[in-house]
Amino acid sequence: MNDLNFFQCQIVTLSLNICPLLKTDISFKRIHQLAIPALIAGIAEPLISITDTAIIGNIDLYAKESLGAIAIVGSFLSMLIWVFAQTRSAVSSIISTYLGAHKLEEVKTLPAQAILIIVSLSILVISLTYPFAEYIFKIYGAEQRILVYAVDYYKIRIIGLPFTLFVFTIFGTFRGLQNTLYPMLIAISGALLNVLFDWILVYGVEGWIPAMNVKGAAYASVISQIVMAILAGYLLLKKTSISLKFVLPFNKEIPRLIKMVFDLFLRTIALNAALIFAVYKATSYGTDALAAYGIGIQLWLFGAFFIDGYSSAGNILSGRLLGAKEYGSLLKLGKKLIIYGLCTGVFLAGIGFLFYNFIGEIFIQDTAVLRSFYDIFWIILVMQPICAITFIFDGMFKGMGYTAFLRNLLLLSTLLVFIPSLLIFDAFNYKLLGVWFTFSLWMIARGMPLLVKFRRKFLPLVEKE
Repeated sequence: MNDLNFFQCQIVTLSLNICPLLKTDISFKRIHQLAIPALIAGIAEPLISITDTAIIGNIDLYAKESLGAIAIVGSFLSMLIWVFAQTRSAVSSIISTYLGAHKLEEVKTLPAQAILIIVSLSILVISLTYPFAEYIFKIYGAEQRILVYAVDYYKIRIIGLPFTLFVFTIFGTFRGLQNTLYPMLIAISGALLNVLFDWILVYGVEGWIPAMNVKGAAYASVISQIVMAILAGYLLLKKTSISLKFVLPFNKEIPRLIKMVFDLFLRTIALNAALIFAVYKATSYGTDALAAYGIGIQLWLFGAFFIDGYSSAGNILSGRLLGAKEYGSLLKLGKKLIIYGLCTGVFLAGIGFLFYNFIGEIFIQDTAVLRSFYDIFWIILVMQPICAITFIFDGMFKGMGYTAFLRNLLLLSTLLVFIPSLLIFDAFNYKLLGVWFTFSLWMIARGMPLLVKFRRKFLPLVEKE
């Protein structure tokens, strides 16, 4: 069966369920058919933030203060997006499991209902945070010019939150349908638009558009998010049998969806608590350290989203394999993804070390900031293979719907590893180095239990087959 016929067979399976029942394909080729588009889609999101960081870091006036403001707002926005975007993982898990069990028709109303719930919540969040933006960023330690820029940037960027969550929920639907191509196309379109409008609105066009600096970067992001939402809705309606029309009664899987989202919500609160503590400490070390941390966290997130290609493939295939009760294939998938993840992590680290100085100079020319950044960049690079394994198995557990275990693991690793380590390194005056040493220990504490749990869960099931 050639690739075209295989793709056509998948489409028919999704819409009419008349394709012959085949054992789930976990070959190198199939994994990368899913992983590569997901990888490209994954890095598009941090590229939007990285573009903002690089362009703002090279403005002529108050570049350090602007970078610090974006780092603080980025931390808070990441918290909001990651809290609510867990709908994507929950929707993907449920749809892929039903696809594996050949019962897709039973959950076709779920995506539209999930979108209405999550977008409504995002509007509520905007109404609660918009009037209090100044107070929120004072908690982060922002003051004077950094605080002014942070408030300006946030009050524009937050408008894009409902559109972002709409897109993420549709991405989850596509992933559940074993399709990572359309999310890739949508994400690329958004990233390219963001770069274009960043240049135009941040620096301005002489005689036509005034330079807007931080506000321009925020407007560029919102424009790209709106366009991505329009494109995502169009492709879902035209290319799948899933409707965006909200209908009652609620789907039978809504309670399970809400429970999974709530588990992931608590998990993400713990994750963002770690990020908030980290940015708070970085802020206390001064403007240079905060700007260096802002660059470092964007590159760390870039690595995380880069690995998301394999994490997404694991998420997509593990849910389907679990639904089909193909436990042997599930174990083989885990082994393959470990190898691919390690290779990818080593590749990212190698590229970082090869272009060590050049990468820093892309973001800013300030000597003091660069010195602080180069002191910690090596840790971020060494972490990449460890992060790869953690993120991949995190994705697999989401795909299988084991959200309660993920919730408990992240809560414990944050409370027992991240926060104590951060305080200890700070007490010994490690400053920004201590922040990134803490991230390393945290990733190990998150990753190792996932590997152990995975083997203990599925080895006995394989032996019974």
